[in-house]
Amino acid sequence: MATVTETKKSRVSEAKVRPGGQGARMRDVAHAAGVSLMTVSRALREPQKLSEETRKAVLDAVQKIGYVPNSVAANLASNRSTVVGQIVPSIQNSLYADTVKGTADVLRTAGMHLLIADSGYSMQEEEALIGAFLSQRVGGLILHNTDHTPKALQMIERAGVPVIETGDVPRDPIDMVVSYSNADAAKAMTLHLASRGFKRIGFVSLDTRTNRRARERQRGYLAGLKSLGRAKDPLLMMEVPGGLTSGSHAMVDMMQRAPDVDAIFFAGDVLAIGALFEAQRRGWKVPGRIAIAGFDDLDILQHTVPRLTCLRLPRLEIGRRSAEALLGRMRGDDAPVLLDLGFEVIQREST
Repeated sequence: MATVTETKKSRVSEAKVRPGGQGARMRDVAHAAGVSLMTVSRALREPQKLSEETRKAVLDAVQKIGYVPNSVAANLASNRSTVVGQIVPSIQNSLYADTVKGTADVLRTAGMHLLIADSGYSMQEEEALIGAFLSQRVGGLILHNTDHTPKALQMIERAGVPVIETGDVPRDPIDMVVSYSNADAAKAMTLHLASRGFKRIGFVSLDTRTNRRARERQRGYLAGLKSLGRAKDPLLMMEVPGGLTSGSHAMVDMMQRAPDVDAIFFAGDVLAIGALFEAQRRGWKVPGRIAIAGFDDLDILQHTVPRLTCLRLPRLEIGRRSAEALLGRMRGDDAPVLLDLGFEVIQREST
């Protein structure tokens, strides 16, 4: 006569995943283990309430037939989720890696999980991703953008989930902000270059029409000139696509347009590195003929020759503090969060 355990094992061996790619259901696990649906649910959520034999029978069945618990259904039932959605402009851009790591490290210790999405610098794509995350009942959102479509804002308001914006310190945030001021940082670098004795300071950024961060950096540059009593000169300002090649071309174009330019502030390190490579190819001494400054302090800036002056931003800390603020809100802390974590001007040989 077969024992109860032997019977359960035989049922597990006979269990099969349903055809059509639909996967195994909880009832399949219950049938395979010879227990009720409630027992399967307890084995997965409150295993301490079951005997070791029953718990083992259920877990063996789960493993054998490949059952995956439906966390979406659980989220719908509890209206809570252990998942946070984070949307960055590009997963190819290493600038966002530290922020994502800081977020993930803090959430992991709290038993939470992080899902990352790439908006491709598109507000419309961000809108679609926000909708997708909210449909999965995420516990919170971390958005690098501070500009959003009306529909995205409407969805967020209806969902009522906590939201962190990390790309800037906006005047009218959705909810919470953990970031730094792009305008203040750019102004500080402009003043720093002037303090180093440079008279004709150029500025190169990404397209300000589609990128608020670039727009704020340009605003900071102009504010720096104004505080120095220097007039805006269109010959010293350029907007270019991202990439090393763009930085290279911008360097040459500005030197031709304004031969007396003696320093160029690139509102992005990749642009600055491209400019440095081009200056070296042409034999222009840096900083003897032209000084170069960047914005983000990528690791490579400490290894170029000469090393590049830049702005250092607390990206890892932004990720950590963002996750901590979300966790606090989920625990019921309604205190407003508006953290400006600042920046640091790093002076190196290029200026």
